Amino acid sequence: MSRRSRLLYSLRWRAVGWMEMGLSQADAARRLNVSRSVVQQLWDQYQSEDSVSRRHVSGRPRVTTPAEDRFLALSARRRRSTTVPQLVADHFVASGRKISATTVRRRLHNAGLYARRPVVCVPFNGRQGRARLCWAREHVSWTRQQWASVLFTDESRFTLDSDLGWLLIWREQRTRYHQSNTLERHSYRGAGIIVWAGISLGGHTDLHVFHGGTLTAVRYRDEILDPYVHPCAGEISNDFILILYLIG
Repeated sequence: MSRRSRLLYSLRWRAVGWMEMGLSQADAARRLNVSRSVVQQLWDQYQSEDSVSRRHVSGRPRVTTPAEDRFLALSARRRRSTTVPQLVADHFVASGRKISATTVRRRLHNAGLYARRPVVCVPFNGRQGRARLCWAREHVSWTRQQWASVLFTDESRFTLDSDLGWLLIWREQRTRYHQSNTLERHSYRGAGIIVWAGISLGGHTDLHVFHGGTLTAVRYRDEILDPYVHPCAGEISNDFILILYLIG
């Protein structure tokens, strides 16, 4: 049977009572199923302090102060893409003491900050937003019959070799799409493909993939307008409208 090294508060006083009545430390330890050293330490504590309460154990001292913890969290929030080695260096400059990378990560986790990949998006400025709003207001009263003559088309580029795979930012949980946690990119380096598709109330076109090269006006005519858009225009109506983008 295993011997416990800790006793409940009530059992500690019971052991003291037994020994005051003349019971030996060995017998008291046997009754409580603990080692004799536990009972001996308990009796010594009672004799010197007149108490059997467990002594407070402070544990390992913290290497950073609350102010330094706030400094690390604030630095990570102000510079989301900063690295742990940079934060270690910043802390050393500010306090004159060196801390480990593990300590930095632990303090940031305690502040609710975790290293995650950022969301990458295409820039969207105020002029584009106003153009979209104006377009929506002009067509807000359109009927279903009018929308039936519209073919919406768009193309998207997918990068195969992203140069952002190594980049991490510090952010709180459930804040993935907050503006402060997104990166705007106009272009992407590395290999990629462009896909195109169209959709209307009556159906959709096939997905077209541009294999290599640059998307020029001539190529757009030969690969999109002639094989996809022209047949759709004949099927929809004489009032056919092609919308390439919602903004000009």
